[in-house]
Amino acid sequence: MRSSPDVPPPPALFGRPRQDRFLRFLTAFADRYLALATRTDPTGRHPATSRPPLRLTVTDRRMAAEDVVALRLAAADGAPLPPWRPGAHLDLRLPSGRTRQYSLCGDPAERHSYRIAVRRLPGGGGGSAEVHDTLTPGARVTVAGPRNAFPFAAQDRVLLLAGGIGITPILPMAREAARRGLDWRLVHCGRTRASLPFADELAALDARHPGRVRVRADDEHGPPDAARLLADAPPGAAVYCCGPGPLLDAVRAAFDAGPAGALHAERFAAPPVVDGRPFSLRLRRSGTLLPVPADRTALDVLRESDPATASSCRQGFCGVCRVRVLAGPVEHRDRRLTPAQRAAGDMLVCVSRAPEGACLELDL
Repeated sequence: MRSSPDVPPPPALFGRPRQDRFLRFLTAFADRYLALATRTDPTGRHPATSRPPLRLTVTDRRMAAEDVVALRLAAADGAPLPPWRPGAHLDLRLPSGRTRQYSLCGDPAERHSYRIAVRRLPGGGGGSAEVHDTLTPGARVTVAGPRNAFPFAAQDRVLLLAGGIGITPILPMAREAARRGLDWRLVHCGRTRASLPFADELAALDARHPGRVRVRADDEHGPPDAARLLADAPPGAAVYCCGPGPLLDAVRAAFDAGPAGALHAERFAAPPVVDGRPFSLRLRRSGTLLPVPADRTALDVLRESDPATASSCRQGFCGVCRVRVLAGPVEHRDRRLTPAQRAAGDMLVCVSRAPEGACLELDL
């Protein structure tokens, strides 16, 4: 396979350039933990894609905030479920055939159930509405995972920032930080207090650890100022941030001026394609030709063809969406693959592309 010169990668998700060493450490840590916990298969696919899907039952449902439903899922026979760590998520396969990713927001020590929370999105693709309207106690769903593209490394000093439903991966991190006796802070932002999920659990956490949790609603304090949010970080702290794109972009822009030392972020949605050009994909096994427009990713197009296409972070660092390219020039835009992996034909289809008009033949 020929490889075109690499285009510059998107801005780092992890803050200052000196933290690239930490990114390498965190990637290695996640790989080793996942391999031990879930036994990767010999093809190198992400562990969650090789583990058989689970058929689970909705055992409890409650409203966690305005337009946010929390669901508890368990095996019908009460069997223990695969383990997980803070930051992990499930791929939820809905009765309609849609697949959506939702962070686990319960207690990792609870091995007999998983908890997720879903906000209804009026302008979304229908997945959240289906969850709200059809997943009642007794409903059966299929899940894949858990898998973790947002691992919590439990550094000594931590600032946790959540925007709205972004509290779902952050809440288990806060509990883990408290359990380990770390120097931690949590800030939860949102439009109104009524819109913020798990307010009761955050209040209980704050009561046990006074001064560690801060809730700020826009209708009381105005829109959040990223520089002020970051000012809550202990010197040299690692920042974990999950929320809507504008919050993450503002935090990233203000990060270098603050006291923190590393930034780890998870978006609700994939970042927009920058400087994309149209190209195409040919699937070797079926011969199908799939055009990829300039403003969409190869992953978007592959998921339209096969909703079961594996993916997770959609930002080029977790490696879940890796595929083998048999022919065609690749513009690598990820922050994960090594030069040897790229030379062997690997590609992360969530961010990497081809030059304008080129065709990539995939081993799919």
